[in-house]
Amino acid sequence: MKKTVLYISFLMLMSPVMGQVNTSPNPYPKTITVSGSAEMEIIPDQIYVTIELREYQKRGEAKKDLETIKTTFLDACKASAIADSMVSISSYTGFNNYYYFRKGKKDPDLMAGIIYQVIFSNSKQMDQLVEKLDDEATRSFQISGTSHSKMTEFRKLLKIQAIKAAKDKGIYLTEAIGEKLGPAVTIVEPDESGSRTSLDNNRYLNVSNAVSQSRIEYRDSYKEMDKTEVAFKKIKLRYEVDVVFAL
Repeated sequence: MKKTVLYISFLMLMSPVMGQVNTSPNPYPKTITVSGSAEMEIIPDQIYVTIELREYQKRGEAKKDLETIKTTFLDACKASAIADSMVSISSYTGFNNYYYFRKGKKDPDLMAGIIYQVIFSNSKQMDQLVEKLDDEATRSFQISGTSHSKMTEFRKLLKIQAIKAAKDKGIYLTEAIGEKLGPAVTIVEPDESGSRTSLDNNRYLNVSNAVSQSRIEYRDSYKEMDKTEVAFKKIKLRYEVDVVFAL
């Protein structure tokens, strides 16, 4: 009997609490979800280029060693007004590794190499460096990508413009049905931590590669190009956001 009384008392105590949870009114019984977008095109001021250099030996002459080639290349970069921070080593090929250590003793003709990444601000700066490169040591001159030094600022601006566009759309859509747009309830922002490809697939940020897989081979193609400054394809940025407004 005591157990029954205690159980009934427990239910009576819980009933007010449960009633408060179930009867809580929805603060936004009516909402509208709209999307807003913003886009812009920018001229890249960061042109990423990989340059491969390798030892060589002309007939009747001593082999041009890698240290000499590196020094000559870095001097050419300075002469082209390229800051040290814009030049970095990507990798070595056949140099200072086990294979080269073992084979180099038996085969003195084995050639070592190095690959640099250089960030240019424009194509004219590229031309200045190319004119100073060692033709024999330079194996390739490849554009790997482009970007802009103020990319973060541009993305922030696009986010603001996209949200404003969503609000403007919400206003005229609600007026069309005799309603009034209320405060924003939810703003859905895309995840920008992934790669460019994943962002493209999510349709929130569409970045088109400024060179579209274009490749310049130093020996064959670059010297045949017109020496006037090349205009790189603009980078297209697009940002789309979903916003839920109360009515």
